[in-house]
Amino acid sequence: MHGQIKVELSNPISGSDPCARGPFACAGMEQICDIPGRSRRGRKHDKSSVCSCCSLVLGTMKNSPHHQSDIEAGSTSHGDHDDAESSSDPFVIPRTKDAPIERLKRWRQAALVLNASRRFRYTLDLKKEVEKRQILGKVRAHAEAIRAAYLFKGAINGGNGTPPHPTPVGDFGIGNEQLSSISRDHKVDFLEQYGGARGLSELLKSSTEKGINGDDTDILKRRNAFGSNNYPRKKGRSFLMFLWDACKDLTLIILLVAAAASLALGIKSEGIKEGWYDGGSIAFAVILVVAVTAISDYKQSLQFQHLNEEKRNIRLEVIRGGRRVEISIYDIVVGDVVPLNIGDQVPADGILITGHSLAIDESSMTGESKIIYKDSKNPFLMSGCKVADGSGTMLVLAVGLNTEWGLLMSSISEENGEETPLQVRLNGVATFIGIVGLFVAVIVLIVLLARYFSGHTRDANGNVEFKAGKTKVGDAINGAIKIVTVAVTIVVVAVPEGLPLAVTLTLAYSMRKMMADKALVRRLSACETMGSATTICSDKTGTLTMNQMSVVEAYSGAKKIAPAHKPELSRNLCDLIIEGVAQNTNGSVYTVGGDVEVSGSPTEKAILHWGIKLGMNFEAARSESSIIHVFPFNSEKKRGGVAVRTFDSQVHIHWKGAAEIVLACCAWYIDENGQLMKMDDEKMKFFQKAIDDMAAASLRCVAMAYRSCEITSVPTSEEELAHWSLPEDDLILLAIFGLKDPCRPGVKEAVQLCQKAGVKVRMVTGDNIKTAISIAVECGILRSLAEAVESNIIEGKTFRALPDDQREKIAGSLLVMGRSSPNDKLLLVQALRRKGDVVAVTGDGTNDAPALHEADIGLAMGIQGTEVAKESSDIIILDDNFASVVKVVRWGRSVYANIQKFIQFQLTVNVAALVINVISAVSSGNVPLNAVQLLWVNLIMDTLGALALATEPPTNHLMDLPPVGRSEPLITNYMWRNLLLQAAYQVSVLLVLTFRGTTILNLKHYPDHTKVKNTLIFNAFVLCQVFNEFNARKPDEKNIFRGITKNYLFIGIVGLTVILQIIIIEFLGKFTSTVRLNWQQWLTCVIIGIISWPLALFGKFIPVPKSRCHEPFYKLWSKLPIHG
Repeated sequence: MHGQIKVELSNPISGSDPCARGPFACAGMEQICDIPGRSRRGRKHDKSSVCSCCSLVLGTMKNSPHHQSDIEAGSTSHGDHDDAESSSDPFVIPRTKDAPIERLKRWRQAALVLNASRRFRYTLDLKKEVEKRQILGKVRAHAEAIRAAYLFKGAINGGNGTPPHPTPVGDFGIGNEQLSSISRDHKVDFLEQYGGARGLSELLKSSTEKGINGDDTDILKRRNAFGSNNYPRKKGRSFLMFLWDACKDLTLIILLVAAAASLALGIKSEGIKEGWYDGGSIAFAVILVVAVTAISDYKQSLQFQHLNEEKRNIRLEVIRGGRRVEISIYDIVVGDVVPLNIGDQVPADGILITGHSLAIDESSMTGESKIIYKDSKNPFLMSGCKVADGSGTMLVLAVGLNTEWGLLMSSISEENGEETPLQVRLNGVATFIGIVGLFVAVIVLIVLLARYFSGHTRDANGNVEFKAGKTKVGDAINGAIKIVTVAVTIVVVAVPEGLPLAVTLTLAYSMRKMMADKALVRRLSACETMGSATTICSDKTGTLTMNQMSVVEAYSGAKKIAPAHKPELSRNLCDLIIEGVAQNTNGSVYTVGGDVEVSGSPTEKAILHWGIKLGMNFEAARSESSIIHVFPFNSEKKRGGVAVRTFDSQVHIHWKGAAEIVLACCAWYIDENGQLMKMDDEKMKFFQKAIDDMAAASLRCVAMAYRSCEITSVPTSEEELAHWSLPEDDLILLAIFGLKDPCRPGVKEAVQLCQKAGVKVRMVTGDNIKTAISIAVECGILRSLAEAVESNIIEGKTFRALPDDQREKIAGSLLVMGRSSPNDKLLLVQALRRKGDVVAVTGDGTNDAPALHEADIGLAMGIQGTEVAKESSDIIILDDNFASVVKVVRWGRSVYANIQKFIQFQLTVNVAALVINVISAVSSGNVPLNAVQLLWVNLIMDTLGALALATEPPTNHLMDLPPVGRSEPLITNYMWRNLLLQAAYQVSVLLVLTFRGTTILNLKHYPDHTKVKNTLIFNAFVLCQVFNEFNARKPDEKNIFRGITKNYLFIGIVGLTVILQIIIIEFLGKFTSTVRLNWQQWLTCVIIGIISWPLALFGKFIPVPKSRCHEPFYKLWSKLPIHG
């Protein structure tokens, strides 16, 4: 591929690097907002925060020289009133999105962990994060070294002389090696000698205007000759690796060592037939725990791999057979012609065919934060880079591993973890419980060993187990090993390793299900943070509306015309409108037979359809004049323009954009007779009223205007032309039209559901304020026009002119912002976050990237959103529908609720098991639950419990509750009530059975009555957990069975647990030290378990205090040394 020259890195690239998230895209969570400084057309742009993971920094706004003077740039203050930095608790990081490395280190160091490789598997790899820049620096140096080596080779072979003669490959006139050399070495002279883009396209049997043929045979030939746009990915972790990770648990290792010792001593003293049961049963139980854990973790891993594939599969447009078609980035082939617009990603290596002020950000490859303008002197485009500004088309010359980006991506591991705030908090809970459990286990160990060696411990027959000087050493050691085994098993049960991992489980489940609800999660933390959202700042077009536009009202020739039919307009006015529609557009019209196919944005398509009704022949109209220069539509100026030269050498400047903004630039209009008339006050008021009336009818108002320009004032050189600012004064108004974009079905109900759930919905739109108000009423954001008062609505320019404190004050009541710029959206997000709101914001444009990143949850649009916006987001809404945003809120709340269910269930088991064992150990010297039984309880509690409860689907009840506050305790007062009530019941019943069970259950006539009693205690304890799983499903609802028939996984796990319990009691007594129970004893156990249902119902009538019950525990916890 690269000849004989091979340059290798001294350090191979490995580890978790976020840059590998896209197929040929920098995966930094931030991207460019605009071009820093002043553009070539004299526009002023603001710097914005960008991709940190690839050093893609165009300059932070606080360091911008324009920051102080340009209030639109916004403030860099995140407004984090979450106290993440100031908190002394290492387990409180409400926003992990921007948490510094040192902050993340603190909670890891403070956590009590038995199996670090498993516990931290889905968290950020801090070591590799720190090494990331060094690695990427080496990768870039590697790419530069290859280029330098080829330049050196070229110099030795004769410098920059004649390029090698094209070597045909298959049906194509040039080979892969020569194409890669052109795009890799950036040799303009070689390119020119091959005939430029047109000459190369002919060699590749393509066309710079119509692209490749694009049929299956053609695509296959190109893939065989030049390769596919893919690269070999690092293989995911195998099941054996997960099995190995599960084996690294310290307590399980100790248990296996104890089991091996017990096995050896048992076989030695009792023979192999009977002596292997004790050690073998513990070993088998440990292996079972390891296997189930590995299977669960492996399944999660497969889900994440599937989701990562979805993230990488970028959709883009190419021109094939003269038509624009949407394909996957993986389907790009050499010879394809790709249109590029602001915010797009360059999908492969290639050269520029045509471009209009095309600016490319190459920092993902070079590490330099410099914007590179592309023209005929510098036409080379590199895969993985982003379009910062302008537009153009490119010819693809190299794909996949033939590109430098493809080589880089194939070298980097794509696995990269990320902790979530809930995961960090749960590590804190697990650490606290673990410390308590460790303390209890040490007490039990000391008490049992003391009682054993002092002769106070008796076996099942009442005989003293240890007699000093009489008991064999082997028997004494075996007895001590059993005691140590019990103590270690208590630690296994007490340290809830599965608690933090339950977050990953429920997130993986939720992410998979959210895909079906048209939401692709890019950041795990966004899933749970969405449950805490207090406000949603939504775009209007395409999110609240259908993004299916049509021209329904129009004014031209100084009168209202019917857009549904061909209007009677003067010839010259009609020609100018058609010229403006055909040339000042990013869309296209393709006619095959009698069918017309229009492509482009919804606004462009609507205007092109209107042009067709005027009699426009798109191809003919474009051929009658040639484009000199383009000013792409800009969200700050709300308009875009184009300069064209007609066949008679006249120059026309066409503008199109927001109606009132374009109208304000107009000094003339053309009347119905085609005469040029001065724009007087009366006519200006007429057109302004027309705009106001259309806006009040929920129409998007767009105006077209033009002016002529002297040919002598047009720059002649390419360099000067790129700097030319199109004249925008003294314009002649051509037409004003209103585009209808109907509200999405069900959006009003979705907005009302949010309001009911305590989530305030705000509309932020670039449209006219009156259009915004009308749509807001239609969508239910404003209940009526009476609510459209100054405190609820504002224009972007007014909002940005306010001081910070005033903006913060207004932001709380603000419901509609019209004529807003992307930076106004950023200012609103910052103001709301300073107020303490948890903000979700939608966005689709490149300039929305800073607001998407600044928000707690950035929601990019999947259909209309640019790649830059998507990479800055946390969640991609695949159908651009607000109703899908509301579903994300439900899933976010479901994540939090499911974790709380699991916590309540697990803590109940923890408290009951610990109290029963410690009291029994201290009072009698024996524990009713042995090591194998405790391991089985741990399996029910950890892995199976998490699967059953952490995968509960969301319910409508969740939207009846207010948002979950960031500082709200994980264990609420009603959860404390539920778990303490259940734990108290279980402890009371089982202790009564422990000390009086033989008498109460009339077991004295059984020869092994102690074993029967202990079996019954074990069975009753497990069945209590089974019935309590139902209670945990609905911690705050009285009907615990609601929706249970829809949760097949829950029913399956409960059924499996019961079946396995029956098998353990009836058939595996030798392993678990249990005996078979008769039907009366089984019924007794079931009754003991089922009483937890009415008990839970009774408990829900007990009022709980409003103050937090956990405060005393928290104060004690905060004084522990780990917080220093």
